[in-house]
Amino acid sequence: MSHCQKQPLLSSRTIKKTLLAAMIASAATAGAAQAADDSSLTWNGVTLYGTVDIGVAYQTHGTPLSDDFYTGLGYLISKNSNKSITSIAPNAMSQSKVGLKGTEQIADGLSVVFKVETGFNPQSGKISDALQSLVNNNGRALNNQSTNADGGRAGQIFNGAAYAGLSSKDFGTVTLGRQTGLLTDAIGKYDPQGGSYAFSVIGYSGATAGGGDTENTRLDRSIKYIYSNGPVRVSGLYQFGDTGGQGGSTTQFDIGGDYAGFSVDGLYSKKNGAIGASPLSAAQFATLPHDSLAATISDNTAFTLAANYTTGPFKISGGYEHITYKNPSDPLVAGFNGLGGYEFSVVNNNAYAIHKVLEVSWIGAKYKISDALDLTGAYYHYDQNSYQGVTGNPLVKTNCSDTRAGSCSGSLNAFSLVADYKFTKRFDVYAGAMFSKVSDGLASGYLHTSTIDPTIGGRFNF
Repeated sequence: MSHCQKQPLLSSRTIKKTLLAAMIASAATAGAAQAADDSSLTWNGVTLYGTVDIGVAYQTHGTPLSDDFYTGLGYLISKNSNKSITSIAPNAMSQSKVGLKGTEQIADGLSVVFKVETGFNPQSGKISDALQSLVNNNGRALNNQSTNADGGRAGQIFNGAAYAGLSSKDFGTVTLGRQTGLLTDAIGKYDPQGGSYAFSVIGYSGATAGGGDTENTRLDRSIKYIYSNGPVRVSGLYQFGDTGGQGGSTTQFDIGGDYAGFSVDGLYSKKNGAIGASPLSAAQFATLPHDSLAATISDNTAFTLAANYTTGPFKISGGYEHITYKNPSDPLVAGFNGLGGYEFSVVNNNAYAIHKVLEVSWIGAKYKISDALDLTGAYYHYDQNSYQGVTGNPLVKTNCSDTRAGSCSGSLNAFSLVADYKFTKRFDVYAGAMFSKVSDGLASGYLHTSTIDPTIGGRFNF
């Protein structure tokens, strides 16, 4: 696919701008209708909402700011983490976004619901597009790259959500369309740092929330059901597969409950044909379409247990996830178009002849110092097994535990501390830092193995 051939995807900018302008313009109408109640931007059952989050960060080992990737900066240690930098820092605490959601009662106890949402980068004004950040770094050496990573927001007009459904007070809620997975919902609830990009490993990297691959934090073509009865809740999600896009089908289940300050959820996720995207190497870039990408395909299974406990001013949260990666049962062929319409010209269906196992654990606590001020600390840990095969016999493990290959066993450790002060219901400021470090197989090919990233910023919610 040549650069010229990809113009139909890029020409959608006019459509995106028109839709976003219409969503933002509706604020004036909602505001006028709710002049007597400044706490709501709701009109005739439709609510306009959003977030703008921006600040400044210093990184001991960082990469230049990306105008496309939705975290803007690489807040977590990555292969390309390089020189110390001071930079504008977007979306450190939460994703900047604008959306519409609504509900309309059609019968006693039964309502129609919908939601559409777009995440954007406040430093550039662009719709968040993780895969474009990868394309921007095709063929570049690590020490010459800007911030880039795979992700579920790939420049779609509604990259956060686009769904509708029915909600019953007696029978639960069923929705269809593009929506967050059950694992993503759980991470947002049980992560001590609330899924923050700058202060949470499991917020910045979507491997945990995506059940192995970050593209699956949000799922196209999915049906989701949520039901609660007293302290008990159950939910399920199914994503219909296709030959590209987000690969094969997804099945997720969750069962949980609340009692006397405790909340706990257990989850299962199975994703067939998961896609992990990456930039083209210099050699690939020399011979392949310059706006295409590389992909590693796998079948992923994840089991998760997470809980929190609230007592007085303290809230303690933690969790554990076990993810297994296997070679795909239904391999994909090079040349398919994936999320956001991007072409994948390099495809690896054989990365996990020996199954990769990633174990993720986390724990932290929030202390409410006053009604306006919170202090939150958290610890995150990755453990990866050795899935390196013997040369000539990939099914025999070498059991390596050093940096010779990314398939050797390894670990990641991260600590973060954040203070968040709420000036008003809608506006808060924050200051914090995260230290992250990789070792052994998880440090293979890295320019540096640790970074500390102090960040300050402000966030406006409406």
